[in-house]
Amino acid sequence: MNGKIIKVSGPLIVAEGMEDVRMYDVVRVSKQRLIGEVIELRGGLASVQVYEETSMLGPGEEVVTTNAPLSVELGPGIVEGIFDGIQRPLSSLAALSGDRIERGVEVSALDHKRKWAFTPKLKPGAHVTAGDVLGVVQENEIIEHRIMVPHPLSGEIVKLEKGDFTLDDTVAVLKTADGREEKLTMLQRWPVRRGRPYVRKLSPDQPLVTGQRVIDTLFPIAKGGVAAVPGPFGSGKTVVQHQLAKWADADMVVYIGCGERGNEMTDVLNEFPQLKDPKTGLPLMKRTILIANTSDMPVAAREASIYTGITIAEYFRDMGYSVAIMADSTSRWAEALREMSGRLEEMPGEEGYPAYLSSRLAEFYERAGIVEIAGSTTRIGAISAIGAVSPQGGDMSEPVSQATLRIVKVFWGLSSALAYKRHFPALDWLTSYSLYSDRLSDWYEANLGPGFNVCRADAMRILQEEARLDEIVRLVGVDALSPRDRVTMETAKSIREDYLHQNAFHETDTYTPLESQSRMLELILSCHKLSAEAVDKGIPIKKIIALPVREAIGRSKYIGKDTGGRFDEIAGELKAQFAALMEG
Repeated sequence: MNGKIIKVSGPLIVAEGMEDVRMYDVVRVSKQRLIGEVIELRGGLASVQVYEETSMLGPGEEVVTTNAPLSVELGPGIVEGIFDGIQRPLSSLAALSGDRIERGVEVSALDHKRKWAFTPKLKPGAHVTAGDVLGVVQENEIIEHRIMVPHPLSGEIVKLEKGDFTLDDTVAVLKTADGREEKLTMLQRWPVRRGRPYVRKLSPDQPLVTGQRVIDTLFPIAKGGVAAVPGPFGSGKTVVQHQLAKWADADMVVYIGCGERGNEMTDVLNEFPQLKDPKTGLPLMKRTILIANTSDMPVAAREASIYTGITIAEYFRDMGYSVAIMADSTSRWAEALREMSGRLEEMPGEEGYPAYLSSRLAEFYERAGIVEIAGSTTRIGAISAIGAVSPQGGDMSEPVSQATLRIVKVFWGLSSALAYKRHFPALDWLTSYSLYSDRLSDWYEANLGPGFNVCRADAMRILQEEARLDEIVRLVGVDALSPRDRVTMETAKSIREDYLHQNAFHETDTYTPLESQSRMLELILSCHKLSAEAVDKGIPIKKIIALPVREAIGRSKYIGKDTGGRFDEIAGELKAQFAALMEG
């Protein structure tokens, strides 16, 4: 049964005669076959959000249901892909319609003609359940694509072949418990709004190493954790997310540009293929999937892009991979929700956002986590979700920021004051926090030694002490401070300017291994301890500040991976110069 349009309001249309349609079914609108999704039903009337431009649409044009929800195609060929918000490959769209996407273009998300070399991992006669790996396809030099038994099937493998197959070719035949034979291909389709099943969620117990000193040391995120990066315009949210996408210790990266400026997504699209993966030396794009939905694209597709990204991330999690998903930004996504809610004439909540804003945000973030994967063998997969938040005017009390903070466990608050001082990453160490720190302390102790947790606590204490002393300095000047307090101020300055400040565009400083982070912080705090002992013995603070080793400590951020023992050399210089100072 086909419906007919009776109302058009921007990206929202209302159609009558839709009694047989269901919520979230995909429909095709008008003769141009624009793609849309049912978001409200009232008797025979259906409200549809259209993912393409609706200009020139009018009443009376037909609406045809596909009787299927909005789904993504999952299979070989998805890695290195660049898609729009509803998983249309941008390269294919460009080939069909040029630089500007035409309306009604229908294109498969994945290449159904290309053949892939499939290698079975099981033999006929094996009993399998949903999630078990049938075989593998070497998608590129880094990613082994594991072909899994689709949910909810289980039974006995009757036939399993090795060879070159397209996505639609049968690679296995499964006999279910009721005697039916199911033909299995390398392609799965999954509704984006429904999370993929797993056995159980586990408690995160190891960090997602990012190489960013302020994050790894002071405000770590766990593998399978969730974090928010809120900050005003120009504070560096996008650069922080780019850094995490480049360097985070994840097997796969899914980057969602949701409603961001087109030039920023262009930078990502141009930069990622040129970046070298620190683990393999190959282009970072070999383990990255990009979803680009810029601010000039239809607003309704912003909402879909978040779900598209998290579903793809869940698919690779089910293979046993650790996946990092970056959403930039959830504020633009929430604005899309607000616009669609207004057009549906729903009762507005705070600042016009829909009343269900918090639950929608929770639905997204709760799909992250470290889980035991479904299947007959025990496997672990993880999704770490990092969402940027762009509060209007930098107001952290606005609804999207507050709703996000109730869900996430890591808050990396960006400061415009730090950004204006050219201190990047502009994470405000006095307002940011991580609820994973205590849980990860055992891992840090086992891998970096017990001294790291002590150093981290000392560094935070010194930074907080500096904030208190800074008030005194503003009132009566630095000369009013005691020598001990002067030492604290100098150490805090070293922590801020040498340790926490990190140049994303410097070849070495852009990424610091955990071991080097630990050694550098240890040097700074050793210098603090020796300085305090020196002033207690009457050594003038000016002589301590003038020691050459302080510059060497500051420049140790450029050592990177220490293969030549440079940190040991600086530690030796530190002791020698303070010993000479004491004796002199």
